[in-house]
Amino acid sequence: MTLFRAPSRAKIHSSVVAVLSVAAVAAVASVAPALAGSGIRDSEIEKTLRSYGEPIWKAAGLDPKAIHVYIINDSSINAFVAGGQNIFINTGTIMELDTPSELKGIIAHETGHIAGGHLARGPEAMSKAEIPMIITMLAGVAAIAAGAPDIGMAMIVGAQGVAQRELLAFSRVQESSADQAGVKYLTSTGQSAKGMLEVFNKFADQEALSGNRQDPFVRTHPLSRDRLAALEQMVAASPFRDKPDSKLELEAYDMLRAKLRGFVDSPEVTLRRYPPGDTSMPARYARAVAYFKGADLQTALAQIDSLIAERPSYAFFWELKGQILVESSKPTEGVPAYRKAVELAPDEPLLQASLGAALVATENAALMEEAKKHLKLAIEQEPDNAMAWYYLASVYDTEGNPSMAALATAERDFAVQDMGGAMQFAKRAQKQLKEGTQDWQRANDILAVAQAQMANRRGGQRQLMPRVTFSGSTAN
Repeated sequence: MTLFRAPSRAKIHSSVVAVLSVAAVAAVASVAPALAGSGIRDSEIEKTLRSYGEPIWKAAGLDPKAIHVYIINDSSINAFVAGGQNIFINTGTIMELDTPSELKGIIAHETGHIAGGHLARGPEAMSKAEIPMIITMLAGVAAIAAGAPDIGMAMIVGAQGVAQRELLAFSRVQESSADQAGVKYLTSTGQSAKGMLEVFNKFADQEALSGNRQDPFVRTHPLSRDRLAALEQMVAASPFRDKPDSKLELEAYDMLRAKLRGFVDSPEVTLRRYPPGDTSMPARYARAVAYFKGADLQTALAQIDSLIAERPSYAFFWELKGQILVESSKPTEGVPAYRKAVELAPDEPLLQASLGAALVATENAALMEEAKKHLKLAIEQEPDNAMAWYYLASVYDTEGNPSMAALATAERDFAVQDMGGAMQFAKRAQKQLKEGTQDWQRANDILAVAQAQMANRRGGQRQLMPRVTFSGSTAN
């Protein structure tokens, strides 16, 4: 699991997309930096969430490739959409809901907002937006780019609460519309919508509470007894209303929550929840993480090795073993585990990037070509993966290729919205690359966009441009 101070490659666009856009992106991190903020990247969790969402998105007539799911490290139960096709889910939502169908219900509901175009409210949204909120979010992004991710994310998350109330707190009509759409999508995919109803019933009594006592989900998704009654009728009418989650789904969900709790909670809390006497796979998974966080390497490895022995073809057990070893200053020992993870799940860019980073960490020149291969594969799938660009620059530097090291560093800085750094290294790369080549042109494009954005900031507009995809590739 990679835990960032800000959500990687996230582009959070407010409802007033014609006027402003806000991007919150990850600061450069090590293989898996310490938990200290808002964003979490994890191949296993993201893959599971997408497996829940893709049938629903297809049923809604949406392109699954155009939808991004971001995980926010927040213990409260909440989920919301922003920027048209970006779904944000709190860790508390995953950890506290009891079944996959409940989480699917939330995803289906949020998909109803996307498909219904509830964010595209144009002048109406602008009239209700608070200018201080927008300024605060922009200032937060600037703080992240300037190297103060903790401060930046605090500002963004704080402003996000206002954004949800002012721009993303939908009317009851829109909420009911999203309910109807969500039930329709679940029914068309042969799934029960009971999970959605169960989630909403958990918050039914919070309507009478004052705003600061309500759960964020209630504040951003206003509930009413009439709305719940209508949802109950829709669920009762579904031919799949009593279809339960499968045993495999429930087991996978328990594993997911155990891993997440291991990383998010303190080791003491995790070990109380999953005591040593519990020999289930989820308990061993959570304890492996807890012992790792508690610097008990031997016990952590014993836990994860027991899981690997039981399910040797599960890529994410190998990934965790690799992470434990690399972050315990044993990169040479961790590389084989990461290699196995990539072999079992070759289409996961985070695994590719982590293997590349582990290979670089060995400081073995003979492994740099292999590292470069995996870092390039990660970047092909996620062009804004700042960690992969960082380590690719390191590989180029080791190879004695300063022009490509400078260009990769420019890409890294551009990905984290450090336009000053992007300009500096793009200029350096341009001077060293042959004019007219693809790499020279890419450096030129980065420089042009970065200069324009810096001009906007100096002019007081502080408008952040979205990530631009250029022709050509730097992955030579």
